[in-house]
Amino acid sequence: MQLTSLRRIAAGGAVAALTFAGVGALTATPAYAATSKVSVVHGIPDTPVDVYVNGEKTLDNFAPGDVAGPLDLEEGQYDIALTKPGEPIGQAILTVDDAEVPGGANISIAAHLDAGGQPKITPFVNDTSKVEAGKARLIVRHTAAAPAVDVRAGGTPVFEDLTNPNEAKGDVDAGTVSADVVLAGTDTVAIGPADLNLREGTATIVYAIGSAEADNLDIVAQTITGLHSAPSGVPSGTGGQAGTGVDTWWYVLTGAGVLLLVGGGVRMATARTGRR
Repeated sequence: MQLTSLRRIAAGGAVAALTFAGVGALTATPAYAATSKVSVVHGIPDTPVDVYVNGEKTLDNFAPGDVAGPLDLEEGQYDIALTKPGEPIGQAILTVDDAEVPGGANISIAAHLDAGGQPKITPFVNDTSKVEAGKARLIVRHTAAAPAVDVRAGGTPVFEDLTNPNEAKGDVDAGTVSADVVLAGTDTVAIGPADLNLREGTATIVYAIGSAEADNLDIVAQTITGLHSAPSGVPSGTGGQAGTGVDTWWYVLTGAGVLLLVGGGVRMATARTGRR
């Protein structure tokens, strides 16, 4: 890995600013509507959820640490709600009203903790531009209840002073690298080390999740394939999560996740958070 080059191209604060909707719970989508590829990352510890879309239960028991998608989702407007498993929609712990789904993007939605430990939803637009031959893209997203961190490769900081909910990224030599996360400016390891297989023509997205105070920090990885600069005989994917092993119902959740991304009215029942 070319660490000097990686430092130069690291960039923080790439969370997407997306539009809020203001009218209607559901707008009919024309046949020519654009679609987006949407994946969902569940990074809230100890909080499995049921997902309701427009009042109908879509998914049971979406587990922390899982990634669902991608789904080709048409643009439109929806209402969604998250409940604790088995609880009715009237007792939702998080709702998103009049959510407008944009078209033409590759998006990941992270349900995670903010720096203070409160649940939140953060949308990220994924960089799916081509990479040079022999290269891979590494993207690191701070979505944990933890202070600023440095990300190290082989013991050397490559992304520094990363804060929640920002990201850093760089195109690097393909291969396996041993990475860990330390408190910014120190050698105090918060997560890892872990071996990352950065395959040529892919983007590996690593999310730091969990809570430093609760001592349950962890990582979730997502892989986007098909970024080779010169298509040839190299297999390529559809531009989203690879190798999750999820079935059809998990993919349905992705449709709910994009609603989290752009919900116009996000409401969290804070009084219910943390209790069954």
